[in-house]
Amino acid sequence: MARKWTIDDDDEDHGRLNGADDFPEPDEAPPSFDDAGFARRPARLPLALVLAASIVGAIFAATSTADFAAHLDRQVHAIHCSVMPGAEAQTGDSGCRTVMLSPYSSWFRDSYWGGIPVSMLALAVFCFLAYRSAHLVWRGRPLRSETGFLFAATGLPALMSIVYGYLAATAVGALCTVCAGIYVTSGLCFVGALAALLMSERPPVGDETALRRFGVGVLEGCGFVLALTLVWMAFIPQPKAGERGAEGCGTLVAPEDPAGILIDLARTPSGAPSIELLDPLCPACRAFDARLQASQLGPRLDQQAVLFPLDSTCNWMVTTSLHPGACAVAEAMLCAPGQTEARRILEWAFTHQERLLEEAKADEERLRGHIKAEFPSVASCLGTPVAKNKLVKSLRWAVANALPVMTPQLFVRGRRLCDEDTDLGLEYTLSRMIGGAR
Repeated sequence: MARKWTIDDDDEDHGRLNGADDFPEPDEAPPSFDDAGFARRPARLPLALVLAASIVGAIFAATSTADFAAHLDRQVHAIHCSVMPGAEAQTGDSGCRTVMLSPYSSWFRDSYWGGIPVSMLALAVFCFLAYRSAHLVWRGRPLRSETGFLFAATGLPALMSIVYGYLAATAVGALCTVCAGIYVTSGLCFVGALAALLMSERPPVGDETALRRFGVGVLEGCGFVLALTLVWMAFIPQPKAGERGAEGCGTLVAPEDPAGILIDLARTPSGAPSIELLDPLCPACRAFDARLQASQLGPRLDQQAVLFPLDSTCNWMVTTSLHPGACAVAEAMLCAPGQTEARRILEWAFTHQERLLEEAKADEERLRGHIKAEFPSVASCLGTPVAKNKLVKSLRWAVANALPVMTPQLFVRGRRLCDEDTDLGLEYTLSRMIGGAR
C-alpha cells in the first residue's frame, strides 16, 4: 500500500512538501545552464579590468603622442622609452626613436608634415573604451548587447596591436617599449570584454534596441577619434615664410661626374634625379635608406650615390675615424664590376654594420680580407692605387660642391633636402621636391 505524503507543519522548513511533490513531473524541463546562475554572475570585475587597462593604455598612448608632438618643431628631442612611471626620456638611438621615425608611426605623411600619429588614434580609442567600461561598471548589470559592443570595440586595438607588432618585428626591426605596453593593455581590454560578455545577462526575449545601441556606440567612438584628430591637425606645422622646405638647403654647384664615381642605387629613368652622399658604415645612412625605401617614394627617384666615408684612413677632412673601415667598404663598392654588385656590397655593409665596425677597430686588414672573401670579384682591385685614387676623386666631388662634412645628404634635382626634414617630415617635403614644388 502506497504511503501518503503530507505537509509537516511542525517542520522547521515550514510548508516544505514531503513526498512525490518534491520531484519534478516527467514533462518538466531540467534546469538550464543559465538558470543555474552563471549568466547572472556580476560582470563588474571583468569590466573593471577593461577600465583599468584602457586607462593605462591611454597613458602609454599619450606619452608616445607627446613625444611625437615635441618633434613637430623640426628639432631633435629626448624620447620616453620606458613603461616605468617617472623614467627619464632618452636621447640618442633607441627602439622607440626608430619606430617613431619609421613611416608606420603615422598616416598621411605626404599630405601633412609628420602626418597623423597612430598613437594619437590609439589614445582616442582607449579614452572611448574607458568611457564605455566606466559607464557599465557604474550600472553593474550590463545587457548582453552592451557587452557585445564593448567586446567588438576592444577587437580594434587588439587587431591593430597584432598588425603593428608584426610590422615592428619584420619591417622596422625594432621594438618600442611604450608600444609594447599599448599592445599588452589592448590584449587585456579584449580579454576583459570577452569575460564581461560571457557573464552578462541574456535577455529572455530578443533585444529590439540592440542594433540601435550598436550604431550609437559606433558614432560615439568615431566622435572620439574625430575630435582628437581635429585638435591634432590644428597644431600641425604649416609652411612659413623663411622656411625653405621644398626649396631645399643649398644646391649642387658641380653635379657633373667626369671621373665616373657615381654609384647607381636604384635607377628609374622616369624618376626625379637624386644623388645621396653616404658612408656605407654610417648608422644614420642605413636608417635613412630604410626610411626612404619604406616611404614608397624611392621608385619616384632616379637614385645615385657619392661615397663619402667618415674615416680618417682616406678622408683628410675628418681628424678621427667616426666609422672605421668605411674606406675599405667604399673602395670595394668602387671596385665592383657592375652597379648591381656595388649595391649588393652596400646592402651587405648595412646588414652587418656593427660587426664590421668592430672588426675594423681591431684590425682593418682583417676586414679587407673579409671583404675579399665575401666578394671575390673585387679582390684584385681592393687596396690598389686605382681604387684609392677613385675614392679620392669621390671625396673631391664633395669638395667641389662645397658640401658639409656629414652623412647622409640627399639632393633632388640638385637641391639639398634640409636636415630637419629627413625625419618626420621626409615624406611631406620629399614628395614636394620630387614634384618640383617651391
